[in-house]
Amino acid sequence: MEKLIQDLNEKQREAVLFNEGPSLIIAGAGSGKTRVLTYKIAVLLKTGVLPWTVMALTFTNKAAREMKERVGQLVDPHAASRLWMGTFHSVFLRILRSEAEHIGFPVHFTIYDTADSKNLIKSLVKELGLDDKVYKSSKVLGRISAAKNDLITPDAYANHPDYQINDTRSRMSRIKDLYALYWRRCREANAMDFDDILLYTNLLFRDHPEVLLRYQEHFSHILVDEYQDTNFSQYLIVKRLAERHHRVCVVGDDSQSIYSFRGANIDNILNFKKHYPESRLFKLEQNYRSTQNIVNLANSLIAKNRGQIPKQVFSKNELGNRIQVMTAYSDLEEGNMVAARIGEMRLSTHESFNDFAILYRTNAQSRIFEESLRKRNLPYRIYGGLSFYQRKEIKDVISYLRFLLNPNDVEAFRRIINNPPRGIGDTTQQKVLTAMRDHQVGVHQILESPETYELPINSGTRKKLADFQELIESLRRQSTEDNVYELTKVLLSKTGLMKAEADQTDLEAQSRRDNLMELLTGMYNFCNDRLEQGIESVFIADYLSEVSLLTDQDEEKSNEGERVTLMTIHASKGLEFKHVFIVGLEEDIFPSGHSLDSDKAIEEERRLLYVAITRAESTCTISYAKSRFRNGQTNYSSPSRFLNDLDTRLLDVPQQIPTASRTVRANPVRTEPTYSPKRNLTRLHSSSKPSDAPSTSTVSHGSNDLRIGQSILHERFGKGQILGFDGSEGSSTMTVEFEHSGSKRLLLKFAKFTLLD
Repeated sequence: MEKLIQDLNEKQREAVLFNEGPSLIIAGAGSGKTRVLTYKIAVLLKTGVLPWTVMALTFTNKAAREMKERVGQLVDPHAASRLWMGTFHSVFLRILRSEAEHIGFPVHFTIYDTADSKNLIKSLVKELGLDDKVYKSSKVLGRISAAKNDLITPDAYANHPDYQINDTRSRMSRIKDLYALYWRRCREANAMDFDDILLYTNLLFRDHPEVLLRYQEHFSHILVDEYQDTNFSQYLIVKRLAERHHRVCVVGDDSQSIYSFRGANIDNILNFKKHYPESRLFKLEQNYRSTQNIVNLANSLIAKNRGQIPKQVFSKNELGNRIQVMTAYSDLEEGNMVAARIGEMRLSTHESFNDFAILYRTNAQSRIFEESLRKRNLPYRIYGGLSFYQRKEIKDVISYLRFLLNPNDVEAFRRIINNPPRGIGDTTQQKVLTAMRDHQVGVHQILESPETYELPINSGTRKKLADFQELIESLRRQSTEDNVYELTKVLLSKTGLMKAEADQTDLEAQSRRDNLMELLTGMYNFCNDRLEQGIESVFIADYLSEVSLLTDQDEEKSNEGERVTLMTIHASKGLEFKHVFIVGLEEDIFPSGHSLDSDKAIEEERRLLYVAITRAESTCTISYAKSRFRNGQTNYSSPSRFLNDLDTRLLDVPQQIPTASRTVRANPVRTEPTYSPKRNLTRLHSSSKPSDAPSTSTVSHGSNDLRIGQSILHERFGKGQILGFDGSEGSSTMTVEFEHSGSKRLLLKFAKFTLLD
């Protein structure tokens, strides 16, 4: 036994050897949590505990496989294979199949995946005559899933005032009917969805005490990984199974509880002592991953949370560099700064691109960093998601632009004709395409004159096609006058693409809205940058020429070779990188604007930043921008309140961080272009700004005011030095070398900047 555990530190050894009662192992970031859980199971088997009496619950199949392999290496592969080890769903599905008759199911009942469940809900919405634009399958399924995880059956849901009030406010008062019908149809089909597995396990144990007793006696030890991520349903199953022998061990870290939006309840781990009064608490506080400075910085942050189990994580690794805080004048400069810094570090350290990660709060933030990395030919991958221009809502808009430019683009036509839904189904679409091929004409000709080409459709469908054609033609006319930014704003409104997302309240819809607004931001920058450089080509064709190159790169196999990793912080949990960049540390972004009215939500946002910091092994860099173009206007940003939670002795800050506003948000300053580029290519700018905005204001300058060598501050590119001038009056340009944005040639009559000397 001593030989088995000789590689463990003292705290790990104590946690591994205690197996006579309930225990909570608080495992700080990088402290060897999986190692302790694996050795604990190995010790149980070594001391004679039968493998089939050990239940070990994880949250991913990958974690279960890795743990089982490690146990097999430590003890015996055959014994490891006989453990009841797996995800909550896989383990309790096994039990439900054995006990199916007790809950009125056949042994070989079906499991519906998410697609199956959505398809069933779509059919039920239609059956009940409900509006499928209001009762979207994903939203309905989300409500039903949340209810099931709280162990609320259809009858209880219909009689629960809170659920009914919430549904009525959301204009979805018939959810209770859909839930009841969905439940009944699943029963009739001898089918369960994923949430049913846990719900029916609870019902089985509640209604059949003799079955519960049998499993209580069967399992001598229960172990749970990532306990801070359990929901009420999972907590209750574990508690019921452990009621007799109390030999339950849960492992987790309350400081890394970041999944409340999935139903995770941090109180399960915070109140473990209340649930098991005789339990022992073990704290794994030595971090083996990060430098001392990174660990100490994370500690200084999380100490500000009230709801936590106190611990003092430490590292015996090297002291390491202080954490650098980078301040950018704009979101565009932030992207350039981060990309430039990665390029510099790569050249000086010769480390792999795989050692670098950029972590952000929301998916929409990826665009600027993707484009900044591309400009420097730095390879990257989006982890756990799609590149910006491959996201569905972005491809939808690009397809509209493609069809406006090329009315014979069949693939674009297929994508947009019924998007958003306008009652033009697959059958009608196929008739249009068949007529196009039969008459050897373009799709736009069929739409313009369906009678001429004898399109076999009724008057109602003809009206729908005519309305679509009128919409496209009005946008096409506008595209000859407006730049791509102004045009796309109109397009999002007229087509209903933005309204379709605005009508949704779930997190996925919010992410899609953010992506659409970020697309507009990219278009705004595209137009402004070109005009400042004296390039008047800011129309659809010009924009698509640039974007097509980006999307072509997106199509490449993103996992081949070395690449910088871009991901949301939620997706980064459990991973580690030598060099981590945490970006967008601003109020309303991080913490999220949705969390500002709730202390509990702010604490989860703080835990999210803790997770981000503790992903770093060697260096951690934090950045924020003083201004950010969002929702059609430039907003001056307040630095995140979390920056003031950090121990300043551990930071390398170029200047003092302003105190973040806790109650008042910065007033937006509208600086969007109001020009029509085809007519005169002039812009009107606002120089007003809130009192807490950056101390510079952008104004126009004539060439007589300027000289080579002067330093300037540009509203988007940041600081730079004038290298030279060219051109005649009215078209004078200057070349500027910017610190983080490279060399730019700017047209003086459009360029907005401030002289610094």
